[in-house]
This record gives sequence, structure tokens and C-alpha cells, in this order.
Amino acid sequence: MIRFEAVQRYYGSLAALAGLDLEIADGELVALLGPSGCGKTTALRILGGFDQPTSGRILIDGRDITGVPANKRDMGMVFQAYSLFPNMDVRNNVAFGLRMRGQDKPTRLRRADELLELVGLTEVAERYAHQLSGGQQQRVAIARALAIEPKVLLLDEPLSALDARVRAQLRMEIRSLQQRLGITTLFVTHDQSEALSMADRVGVMQAGRLEQLDTPENVYRHPATAFAAEFVGAMNRIPGRIGEGGEVQVLGQRLQVINPDGFRAGSACEALLRPEAVAVVADSAGAGEVTRRTFLGSAVRLEVTMDGGQKVLVEASSHDVAATIGTRVGIRILAESVAVADPRTSADPEGVPAVA
Repeated sequence: MIRFEAVQRYYGSLAALAGLDLEIADGELVALLGPSGCGKTTALRILGGFDQPTSGRILIDGRDITGVPANKRDMGMVFQAYSLFPNMDVRNNVAFGLRMRGQDKPTRLRRADELLELVGLTEVAERYAHQLSGGQQQRVAIARALAIEPKVLLLDEPLSALDARVRAQLRMEIRSLQQRLGITTLFVTHDQSEALSMADRVGVMQAGRLEQLDTPENVYRHPATAFAAEFVGAMNRIPGRIGEGGEVQVLGQRLQVINPDGFRAGSACEALLRPEAVAVVADSAGAGEVTRRTFLGSAVRLEVTMDGGQKVLVEASSHDVAATIGTRVGIRILAESVAVADPRTSADPEGVPAVA
């Protein structure tokens, strides 16, 4: 089990980590997700021993390893860059860590062959890095990290350099391999689909702090903060007003507020609603008009422009939505509760409008 205890990392006056508390259970895969500069890579580097915290501790199975050098931490690491040795074939790349640990040649080559079979690369064992595709090179890097049988596997955006199809395939393979081996894993990414599809739990980070740590489904469906709500997935920001009972009135409906702290009765806010939490009903007297229709295969995404100019994204099964561009519609909110945000804040954590 991994534990971060009040870990801080300052670079001058800049707080890369501002008191991170995090536990990762034995055999669990936790993904840290967030924008550039949020502290996720700093956390991974500190766990791996490549950086030292300003304060706080790192524990593995209750043992303090904060001051232990990286090469004594029994961890395997896979980087965004494959970093394979160009002068070694695939088999010897995988066996390199065992060579550094003094394993005899027959033992380390036998172990390398076992790992290559595990990642489906037995047939390329005698090739060199330049003879492999990007996906194959990353599989070799993963096999090399696993060859030393580490207690912990660290993945630093290992799929970001690959094309979309290979990335989707490899993330499933990594997850299957991690579950089969039962290895405790910390995975750092800025890709929401990777975090949601691979992790047991997802930690959403902002400004060196954990905004939320929960299952992928809960992070998506029940965000703990406005930032977590907006950062993960597409999001509508719809003007509303806080009622006397702490609920929010939006588009003619009253919804419970997930994050009521800081909002007074009568104050303006913006309700944060997923496109699939909104439905349209064809209505000639409706308050909106379909101005864009995008077919996504199993789903259809509509852009509805309300009479006041507000744009609302709606997403539903392509079998259920027949509305075409120009259709007048009414809006119905399917959710019972919603996170709200101050209308003065940015529409998106990285400056991109949430409705896009």
C-alpha cells in the first residue's frame, strides 16, 4: 500500500504540491488527472524517488521511503518517451534491469522471454527499436519495467505519443496486464478517457491539491467540486439562481445543489449539467431551437439555442432523438442534483469554453 502524508513540494514560492494526502491500496490502479501544472507528475516523481518533497512523507506498506534513493525503491517506470536502448535488441532491452541487478544471462533472458510472451511480442525479440512501431516500442518499455518484478508500477503519460487507435488498444492491454499481475500502479495522464477507462479510482488535481478521489463513475456522475465537474467530460453552464432552501432554479426546474457552500439565497450561479442529463421534447412553442446536430454513432449530440441566446448541449441515443436542425424544442433536465459555479469564473479549467 502506498501513502502520501501531507506531501508538499515548493519550487521557490510556487507550490507544485500543497499538502497531498493519498492512499493507493495493494493491487489498485489510481490515475491522477488534471491540467498541466496541477502537480500530478510531481507526485509521481516524488513517489519514484526522482524528486524530494519539501515536507511530508511517502510510505510503502507502512515503511517510510521518503529519503530512499530511486534505485532502491523497487519500482518500475514507463515514460511517455519509450527510451529503449538503440544498440540492444528487444530481448536485451527487457533484460537490462535484471542485468543491472546481477542476474546471470540465462536467467535474465528466460525472464525477458516470459515478459515478451506476456505482452505479445515474442516474434520481435531479436529486432531493434527502429524496427518497431510506436505501440510495439511501448510494449517493450512496459515489459522492461515489469521484468524486475517491482512492487509498484509508475506510468507517466505512456500513451500520449501514440495514435488514437493504438492508444485505445494499448490502454486495454495495460489494464488487463495490471489486473492479472495485481501490481499497485500510479498512472498520470491528462486524457480523461484513459483515466476513466483504466483506473480503479481517479484523482482530479488542481493547483497541487486533490479536488476529488473516487471511482471513475462517481467522478463523472457525482463531481465533488465545480472544477472536477468541468474538467471531466463535456459540460453545460446554464444560468440559475439559488433559492431560499439552498436549491437552484434553472430552466424552470428546481434541483438540489451538490456544493452549496459559498452560495447565498438569491445569488446568481451557473448550473453544471452533462449533455446526457438534459433532454429535448419537440414543441412548436418551446423556448429553444436545434441549431446543430452531430451524429456520433450510438449517440446524437444537439446544440440547442435558447430564445435568450444561451446554448445548451444535449446528448442522447441516436435511436431516441429525431430532432433536426430548425426544430423548436422544450428542455427538460433529467438530473435531480447539480454542481454550481460562480458565473465570474472561467468556463473551463484550461480556458476552453465548456460548450464546444
